Amino acid sequence: MDDIPSVLVLASGEKEEGKGGSGFKNLVLASRNGKLRAKITAVASNHENGGVRTKAKELGIPFIWFQEPWNERSYQALANYTKADFFALSGWLKLVVGLDLKTRFNSKTVFNIHPGPLPQFGGPGMYGHHVHEAVMAAFRQGRILHSAVCMHFVTTEYDRGPVFFRFNVRIRSDDTPESLAKRVNEFEHIYQPLITNLVVNNYIRWGGINPHSLITPFGYEREMFEP
Repeated sequence: MDDIPSVLVLASGEKEEGKGGSGFKNLVLASRNGKLRAKITAVASNHENGGVRTKAKELGIPFIWFQEPWNERSYQALANYTKADFFALSGWLKLVVGLDLKTRFNSKTVFNIHPGPLPQFGGPGMYGHHVHEAVMAAFRQGRILHSAVCMHFVTTEYDRGPVFFRFNVRIRSDDTPESLAKRVNEFEHIYQPLITNLVVNNYIRWGGINPHSLITPFGYEREMFEP
């Protein structure tokens, strides 16, 4: 159906075959079981033969090796090539640039998921295990009680776009960075397709300029807590 939005997923994953890309896979499965009303048109990764490519082949999704330089021209070329309506960053580790509101690739159509509380645990170098290690260090210092799954629209600064979803994950006294990462990832897989569905079907939207101009559905909870 023509009215179903199309989504390009950008996922770095890992260099090793079969590792990484679980968020991408989860979005594809959700698009097929009805949780996500969208078509995943392709997935792009900076690793030519890594885990994302393995999963794309298994799922029958077109794979794009997105090579450097990751500059304004290359991002816009990727967007125009795929003709996607939205761009979901799911473990994409390269800085996004070239967000032009006059084009299809912009701060209204590009969004990201982050495995930690924003903005405190975001920015350059804050991805994957680096986030979980920093969160656990802050917990041991008595500064925080929760980690989080956050989703936000993307600007040209790492993890600084407006957050439209935050699920706070309780940190346990016996947690390690590894155990916390596993639990955060489980909640990512629960909520990423559901919130992505709201974004790509325009229930959650942003004008791309004023960080306080987010529009969300009536009764929508922007912040939730693990029971």
